[in-house]
Amino acid sequence: MDLQELLEKFKDGEFTVEEAQKLINLSHLERTEAVTIDHEREARTGIPEVIYGLHKTADQIKQAFRAIVSNGNNVLATRISSTVYEELIPEFPRVKYSEVAQLAMLIQKPVEEVRTTVGVVTAGTSDIQVAEEAALTAEFFGSKVVRVNDVGVAGIHRLMSRIELLRSCKVLVVVAGMEGALPSVVGGLVECPVIAVPTSVGYGAALNGFTALFGMLTSCASGVGVVNIDNGFGAGLLAHKINRL
Repeated sequence: MDLQELLEKFKDGEFTVEEAQKLINLSHLERTEAVTIDHEREARTGIPEVIYGLHKTADQIKQAFRAIVSNGNNVLATRISSTVYEELIPEFPRVKYSEVAQLAMLIQKPVEEVRTTVGVVTAGTSDIQVAEEAALTAEFFGSKVVRVNDVGVAGIHRLMSRIELLRSCKVLVVVAGMEGALPSVVGGLVECPVIAVPTSVGYGAALNGFTALFGMLTSCASGVGVVNIDNGFGAGLLAHKINRL
């Protein structure tokens, strides 16, 4: 039962104060053996709880899936291996999976679609895993997404040929490794906010993404914000929140 129904029953004397408090607590938090699901998060923030799959066992992920599915919500799980996905299928046959982005998704109720568009841009093909995590995250929550891949600064004409498309977007996610220059270039060419995502792509001095991160943090282009290394999910969620404003 939802909170309004619970309060109506309490008003009618069907619950004591202690019983109502217990039911309210249960409706907000669901504890399993290994995970605690925050069912109230969507009401507070507009975004339901998302499962971070890295370092969780298949059984722990299934516990989280069960809790979210039983509450009627859609499920998004990040950093899910194909092995774990295969273990989810028997219990959740409607689950969808992207091997590129390592995302598992289960849709059981419609989401409100946002009319404006998120653009997801990559410097190189090696950045697509992180970019696709961002793109699918934004789409999961209801944003339209256009993808523009492999337009890094080593061949800047490739970017310029797509610039009008990028200018039509409400917000851009720009993903790059190596020296991380692409978000600065894009930021100097478009009016919309740019979310820069450094990736751990590049040779030794790229320092597993720190060189790109530092370059993006010191960008001279205005309107560029930066998320953590390889954090496609965080970038996609932030882009969706901006897009739906």
